Amino acid sequence: MSQASANLNVMIKAARRAGRSLIRDFGEVEKLQVSTKGAGDFVSKADIRAEEIVREELTTARPNYGWLGEESDEVKGADPTRRWIVDPLDGTTNFLHGLPHWAVSIALEHKREIVAAVVYDPIRDEMFTAEKGAGCWLNDNRQRVSARRQMIEMLFATGLPFGGRSDLPDTLQDLARILPSCSGVRRFGSAALDLAYVAAGRYDGFWERRLKPWDMAAGLLLVREAGGLIAPIEPDKDVLEDGAVIAGNSEGFAAFARLVRGG
Repeated sequence: MSQASANLNVMIKAARRAGRSLIRDFGEVEKLQVSTKGAGDFVSKADIRAEEIVREELTTARPNYGWLGEESDEVKGADPTRRWIVDPLDGTTNFLHGLPHWAVSIALEHKREIVAAVVYDPIRDEMFTAEKGAGCWLNDNRQRVSARRQMIEMLFATGLPFGGRSDLPDTLQDLARILPSCSGVRRFGSAALDLAYVAAGRYDGFWERRLKPWDMAAGLLLVREAGGLIAPIEPDKDVLEDGAVIAGNSEGFAAFARLVRGG
């Protein structure tokens, strides 16, 4: 991105620094001390250290902004209109199993709207960035959602419930409706990267329930700035608050959304 704002440059710097730390820990993944945070949901010292790095970079540069991160308590900023929304390691389970598919996700919210976003994949050195009105970029290349029109040609991504979560029946019903109509569904284990891949045209759409704001805040802006569409699964809900999202290209979005919603 040739002319990033000062805020976006701060975000990129924070993501790269956290990414370097995570890469070092990923090389010694079997030695990490891991504690259980919940059924199927793990947190590692690497995860916490990455959040500390991101928080240090962001709060040093913008001490008045609020903070919402996965591994720490929310902080109300002196500027009540702006806050950082951060997942320092999206794809923690992949990371802890040695699977090279995870990312650092950072979003800036202004007056309840996401205005800047970074999703960084340190393994592939892919930096997805977006600012409101400035498009979506992968490193120095402008990104657009796919232009596929036919559902049977489309590839989708989702998350699958784990550890006895109650939304498994809903997801199985989704798959029963969607799989016969498309070219495939992938479950790679990082919502942030799933949304970034929709923005880059690698996936034609993504849906998932019970996400947290830090899982998707950055990815939502990437998709919008790449020309894609975002909607809640239940039409009267707010995506960030409800955590259930449909994302896709503009050509096939209506048909995709109908299948997800069971219409």
